[in-house]
Order: sequence, then C-alpha cells, then structure tokens
Amino acid sequence: MYSIDLTGKTGVIFGVANQRSIAWHIALALHQAGANIVLTYQNERLRQNVAQLVTEWENVSLVECDVSSDENIQGAFRKIADSCDNLSFVVHSIAFANRDDLGGNFYDTPRSGFGTALDISAYSLIAIARYAVPLMQSGGSMIALTFNASQQVYPGYNIMGTAKAALEHEVRQLAAELGDKNIRVNAVSPGPLDTLAARGIQGFVDMKRIHAQRAPLRRNITHAEVASAALFLLCDMSAGVTGTILPVDGGYHTMGV
Repeated sequence: MYSIDLTGKTGVIFGVANQRSIAWHIALALHQAGANIVLTYQNERLRQNVAQLVTEWENVSLVECDVSSDENIQGAFRKIADSCDNLSFVVHSIAFANRDDLGGNFYDTPRSGFGTALDISAYSLIAIARYAVPLMQSGGSMIALTFNASQQVYPGYNIMGTAKAALEHEVRQLAAELGDKNIRVNAVSPGPLDTLAARGIQGFVDMKRIHAQRAPLRRNITHAEVASAALFLLCDMSAGVTGTILPVDGGYHTMGV
C-alpha cells in the first residue's frame, strides 16, 4: 500500500472557516501526511475560529489574508516568505456571493453582485498564484475547489455557477503557463457537502437527495473522500497530472438523467 509522506513540505491553505469546511479536511489530511501548513484567515474576528482548530498542532502557522485586496494577499505572502523559502503547495477553497444573488432570476443579478462573486471566487486564484509562484522555486502543486454547476444548471446556485466556470478556465490557463516551472494546477469538483457556504444555497437538501439517488455509487460523498483526492493532487503521486478537473461526486457527473 502506498503511503504519502510530506515531511519537510510547506503549503498554504485558503478557506478554512470551521470543522465543516472542505479546506479544513484537506488540512487534516496534509497534517497527517507530515506537511507544514500555513492557514489563512480573513480578519481578526475570524482568527479565533481557525486558531481553535489547531491548538494541538506544532507544524502550523496562521496568516491574515483578505483575498479581496491584492495588497493584503501580497502582504500575506511576504509573511509566509519570512519563514518559508520554498513553498510546495497551495489550496484555494474560497467562494462567496451575496445571498440575494443565489436565488430568484439569474437575469436579475446586479452588476455589483456579479463582480463580487467573480472577484472573491475566481479572480482570487489568479492573485494568489501571482504571489505564490515566486516561492515555489522547486515546483509544486496548486489546487482549487469547484463544483459541477460550472457546466450544468443548478437551481439556486445562479452566479456561483458562472464563477466556478471562470475558476476552472483559470486552472487550465495557469496549468499551461506554469508547467515549465514544474508547477501543476488542478481542481477538485466535489458533490454537495454540508458546509457553511451550502447553507446559503436554496434547495440544498433536495440537491443532496437527488445526487444520492442518481449517482452510480448511490450515495453522497464525504469530506474525507474529497480530502483524499486533494492529497493525491498535492503530492508527487500525481506528478504527471495538471490542468485537470477531478470530480469526486460518486459518478454523478457521468449521468445524463
């Protein structure tokens, strides 16, 4: 059986909010593999939530980063560089849209709401890559978290489907540009999971039920399964994989009906 040892590797994870965050479960998998981890938090108010999760960890540090500000992102990576001269991986698990823009008619989405969703959920990956790449001197791996609404219509997901479509194109574009630096860029596309963000999606309970009924595995996936897929993409076992959107949805994406 293969074992993954990331001892001596350092990476940064964006998007941990609480114990139900997908990013948190990815952090757990990376921690168990021996990696040194930098967790970001949006502001001081949210710092305590993240800090409480890692009170017993030794190989972890916390850095403030509001991804709506390029200056803030740059400052965060400056702090990371103070203690790490070789970054091995980056996890982007950030998405946001105004609650009012996740329901009703898509054509009623205001320009401001469109801009907010695309800025936080998609553009942030570009900005993070800009400042992460100089620290990835030996190559490495970046992953983003997406969702099948990038390709199909999910009632209640609205503008976030557009944001995820943009995010997936960024993954392919960055993979093409960063390959000569031995930096791989991929995305994981989980099925519906109970997270803080999922609470804002109208009809989420029905979404989970339909996935479980129609997916070939006849069940919903788990946080741990998504974390395992992420761990694969972040380690050398996937050294030949880049520009890929990896579904972890029990096979739901393969079904026509």
